[in-house]
Amino acid sequence: MNASAVISTDNTIRDSGDQSSAAFGHVLAPGVDISHKAILYLDDITVSFDGFKALNKLTLTIDAGELRCIIGPNGAGKTTLMDVITGKTRPDSGSAFFGQTIDLSRYTEAEIAHAGIGRKFQKPTVFESHSAFENLELAMKTDKRARASLLARLTAGERDRIGETLQLIELEAVAGRPAGLLSHGQKQWLEIGMLLMQEPQLLLLDEPVAGMTDAETERTAELFKTLAGTHSLIVVEHDMDFVTRIAKKITVLHEGSVLAEGSMEEVQADPRVVEVYLGR
Repeated sequence: MNASAVISTDNTIRDSGDQSSAAFGHVLAPGVDISHKAILYLDDITVSFDGFKALNKLTLTIDAGELRCIIGPNGAGKTTLMDVITGKTRPDSGSAFFGQTIDLSRYTEAEIAHAGIGRKFQKPTVFESHSAFENLELAMKTDKRARASLLARLTAGERDRIGETLQLIELEAVAGRPAGLLSHGQKQWLEIGMLLMQEPQLLLLDEPVAGMTDAETERTAELFKTLAGTHSLIVVEHDMDFVTRIAKKITVLHEGSVLAEGSMEEVQADPRVVEVYLGR
């Protein structure tokens, strides 16, 4: 690991070198070196399970503030890709860096999440007996040790932050409603809000509009476009209409490798992509 990247006493990963994110206009927390513009580097990543290569020398770069869509047929390696980024799966070979200096292979899932990478799975996971407001409160990035949690009281600033997040995810009107009574789409937005309360710089979102109504899907597209720039987003999705709405750049995976990359028009015109995915 680069000597300038260290884990501080509060379990966050920080960079002791000179940082400057302002030059790129992105609202990113201290500690991630994006001086070369990219926030995520995957280089020649290979992951094998019982001889099957789920990822095969995969190389991918995500810029700070970018919204990237990942598509591909089942078994292409999309889930394994996210597992590597979040530390759930260790690559057999290759390197994975968060910014210039944070070697993701050296940290646990919890440390990586605390460093600024948030992941949302397809099925929403919320505290159904708690209100939407309370879900955001519970998710807030604070000292989670028992004594601190027992004595904690929300400050005015924290209440304002929860209120701003409720406004962003358009759940202000149902802030006091138990999460279990929310619609499927509202639960998805609430979980995204819970991720935002953890102050991530990079969000991984797995099939976020699966099961949503057309109106909910449209609202989710607008939310993601709002988040892009202040956050970096990787969206894995099969709904090509949704991908078309949000993506400027798409990466197509096939058999664990990058098959194609570019705009929607470019990947749709690629005969290899049509053969293995879009033509099905």
